[in-house]
Amino acid sequence: MRAWSRLVRYGAIAGAMVTSYALGVYSQNPPYFRHLHAATSVMPMPPMSDLPEVVPTTALKQQPSRASEIMRYGFPGFDNLRTFEDYVLSYDQRNRTAHWVVEHLCPSRMVYDPSVDRSKCAFRADESIHHYFRSQNDDYNKSGYDRGHLAAAGNHRRTQNSVDQTFLLSNMSPQVGHGFNRDKWNELEKYVRKIARKNANVYVCTGPLYLPRLESDGNLYVKYKVIGKNNVAVPTHFFKVVLVEVAKDIFDLEAYVLPNEDSSSIFLSSTKYSKVCSTFCFQSSVSSAN
Repeated sequence: MRAWSRLVRYGAIAGAMVTSYALGVYSQNPPYFRHLHAATSVMPMPPMSDLPEVVPTTALKQQPSRASEIMRYGFPGFDNLRTFEDYVLSYDQRNRTAHWVVEHLCPSRMVYDPSVDRSKCAFRADESIHHYFRSQNDDYNKSGYDRGHLAAAGNHRRTQNSVDQTFLLSNMSPQVGHGFNRDKWNELEKYVRKIARKNANVYVCTGPLYLPRLESDGNLYVKYKVIGKNNVAVPTHFFKVVLVEVAKDIFDLEAYVLPNEDSSSIFLSSTKYSKVCSTFCFQSSVSSAN
């Protein structure tokens, strides 16, 4: 079993703690986090000299990929993998957005080049995706949703090409703008960058969720909106799993689930970030990278 599979399992356990939020059973201003401390071993992973076949995008200038470094703890899945200069994603052809995106952040990669200019970036379709399954800018036009980054642009400002690649539509998902993409989700991204500047290595797995909701007939249904002529799926929630190497082979695992809606009522402190689920602390049995 791949190590990320184990990590995602822990994230799922943590995520279960916020399922009640999705069902609307929390009272106003509740405590949104608890801390669990568990000593458990991550299963050793074989050297990653042989990566699964991945497809580099041709939409932008290519630089050597750090895929083996980014995916050190394994792949959550192997469906339609794409590698970029600073992140790896798995693309969901049905929903026209990513299953997941993984990034590796560290202090040296948080040093930004002042010549990098986000205003030069342009949202564009990922031409490595077959045109039957791509999302297009027109899908988002007048939809009421933002083109929300999964791999955050602010995480990859060391080179212009790195930040340009985060604007490919394969890295986007429809997000509510006010109160979410421009508010709480952005705040979470800033928090991740803050801890990435202070720790040796931070691995981030981000993606959409389509969670069931309790309807008036007492049954749970998975329902979600689609936008544009390509039927781009609008997730009900988004997740972010953050693996922080706090010391050699010692990790914190933080898992977050936020509803894709105006989340301004969720209290998030800028000094002590309020997690919407648990933090697991564990010691890894994975040896140093080969």
